[in-house]
Amino acid sequence: MAFMQNNKFSPFKRKIWLSSPTMHGEELYWVTDAYSKNWMSTIGENINEVEREIARKIGVKYAVALSSGTSSLHLAMKLIGIRRGEKVFCSDLTFSATVNPIIYENAIPIFIDTEIDTWNMDPVALEKAFEIHPEVKFIVLANLYGVPGKIDEIKKIADKHGAKIIEDAAESFGATYKQKQTGTFGDIGIISFNGNKIITGSSGGMLLTNSLEQANKARKWSTQSREDAAWYQHEEIGFNYRMSNVIAGVIRGQIPYLDEHIAQKRAIYERYKDGFKDLPVKMNPYDNKNSVPNFWLSCLIIDEKAMCKQVRSENDSCYIKESKKTCPTEILETLASLNAEGRPIWKPMHMQPIFRMNEFITREGNGRGRTNAYIAGNGVDVGMDIFNRGLCLPSDNKMSVEEQDKIIEIIRACFD
Repeated sequence: MAFMQNNKFSPFKRKIWLSSPTMHGEELYWVTDAYSKNWMSTIGENINEVEREIARKIGVKYAVALSSGTSSLHLAMKLIGIRRGEKVFCSDLTFSATVNPIIYENAIPIFIDTEIDTWNMDPVALEKAFEIHPEVKFIVLANLYGVPGKIDEIKKIADKHGAKIIEDAAESFGATYKQKQTGTFGDIGIISFNGNKIITGSSGGMLLTNSLEQANKARKWSTQSREDAAWYQHEEIGFNYRMSNVIAGVIRGQIPYLDEHIAQKRAIYERYKDGFKDLPVKMNPYDNKNSVPNFWLSCLIIDEKAMCKQVRSENDSCYIKESKKTCPTEILETLASLNAEGRPIWKPMHMQPIFRMNEFITREGNGRGRTNAYIAGNGVDVGMDIFNRGLCLPSDNKMSVEEQDKIIEIIRACFD
């Protein structure tokens, strides 16, 4: 159905990506340095320097270089004390990597609905969750698409109930809230260097802490919990989670370009915002008084009255074209047919088949997965609503202004 738009536009000559790595050349220098010195394992100068530089840049005492953001979250959860059977309040509108480490520890995620102002965890729903489960002592908070949530409100609630926060800043490295870097607001935090992040190592992550004890424990656990002995002595279960010195070389070469990447991403966001200003859409929002996102992904949400009929199954979607209306499916299919990549918004965790029986708490109270989804304030499950009406736009910082202008025109044509 989307192909009815294509006769107005020729395909892009090169693929326009959602968000791909932007390399500069210095990465190869430090990778070659690791090669020439034969430090190809999980120790070396690149790892040491990346840990020092990230800790300095973010403003924590210690940063521990690990193999991924997910492994960083897993060790953060072990360090903070999440154990078998523990209930954990968790952001609902996020990638599954935020949640999976809770399951690794045989704990129980309870999903907290989203607020419309930043698309992050709703403090009102979080307070409601503590009314239902006052015994909970852990919160996993994600900053969606590089946008800080209502951090002060969430921290105040956590302090009131004696709960600890793990801040998943995988998508928000370089973003700030009240002039302080994300990843520093929880009791422990993490960032990611996955291939599509604001800077990348192709993979890799970082655990952030102000506790030397936590940092040393994370380093030990991440290298199979080897004891200080001449032989291989093990008194705890360990993990193969340490970052490679080669990957650290890529990250070392990327760090100087973080601010440049953020500026490029912001320019993309602002061009979209200006290009869509007379359409019935809104860009992914942020608190411009207190926060500066890293603008990792530019997203939009279509006004409810401008949505054509759209239906999604677990694995597919379809829509009926209507005059002056469109939907995420039409826009994404149209972009794909013209060699440009967009994506749906993260599907909320409470809608995922594997978590459909987990508790989901809104401003109005307690629901269970998709069965009772529409029970939030004003009858709307906010996360589901954003998923249904929203999409992630091509946000690659190597996209030219002319290419972005064409994407804007393609999307505008979907409203014809």
